[in-house]
Amino acid sequence: MTDTSGQELLKIGKVLNDPSRPMKERFRALFTLRNLGGETAIKCISDCFIDESVLLKHELAYCLGQMQDRRAIPVLRNVLEDKNQDPIVRHEAGEALGAIGDPKLRELLDKYKEDPAVEVAETCQIALQRLEWIASNKANERLSKSPFSSIDPAPPSSENNIEHLRKTLMDESKSLYERYRAMFSLRNMATTESITALGEGFKGSSALFRHEVAFVFGQMQDERSIPFLKMALEDTQEHEMVRHEAAEALGSIATDECTEVLKRYLNDPRPVVRESCEVALDMSEYENSPEFQYANTLLSIQAQG
Repeated sequence: MTDTSGQELLKIGKVLNDPSRPMKERFRALFTLRNLGGETAIKCISDCFIDESVLLKHELAYCLGQMQDRRAIPVLRNVLEDKNQDPIVRHEAGEALGAIGDPKLRELLDKYKEDPAVEVAETCQIALQRLEWIASNKANERLSKSPFSSIDPAPPSSENNIEHLRKTLMDESKSLYERYRAMFSLRNMATTESITALGEGFKGSSALFRHEVAFVFGQMQDERSIPFLKMALEDTQEHEMVRHEAAEALGSIATDECTEVLKRYLNDPRPVVRESCEVALDMSEYENSPEFQYANTLLSIQAQG
């Protein structure tokens, strides 16, 4: 798909930027643009930050970070600095800048590491430590290999003892960066014991931390995590960024049980949660269909657009 023309990319971008389209269609367009990459795709994604949907804008920032293209830095900088954007969106912009990993971003991230929005501050602290790790020889550490293609906010830990990792995960005297490293090590292990340890992470005091646990479970797509994710989504007192991530994780696991619980929250009073359930149900359909990968085709967008 690398030979996709600029006109085709613009058609996909038009779907992404059309608020009259169902959210699931716009998400498919977004992930198609992310997979294709390049300057036109970045422009189409960047144009969408004026949208009203917090969920969609958060996902725009995530995708730009995963693309690891320095041409996305200016728009991500603007989003991080824009106090009118929801903290969920600004946090994701900070994380995306950390994922791109340009050492010149240190000054910007340092400026927001004490942001009044705790999600933004914590994200920038973690991103700064990731930049330090990249700049050091530690980037050549022999660490557990991730089975996923994602650019993580922190590398896995060099520790491989589950109990030690669990203790680090839950030790709130340690930095979030250290605890994230334990989290990604536990993810890479993918055993019943490591999943149980990760599930304890929902007891952490940081909403950002709890949301990352849900995200990791979504990557793993392991049915053993369903009870933890259901509990997070069903807790109406939980932070919406955690509930949204739990919903998307359930959509990626895609069992009948997941579908049933997602349908129950399609009319949740929080837009981020109900939109996440809509998108998650679409993801679930894809997981249970012969499609090779979610949003890995042009989704007949050219025909529609």
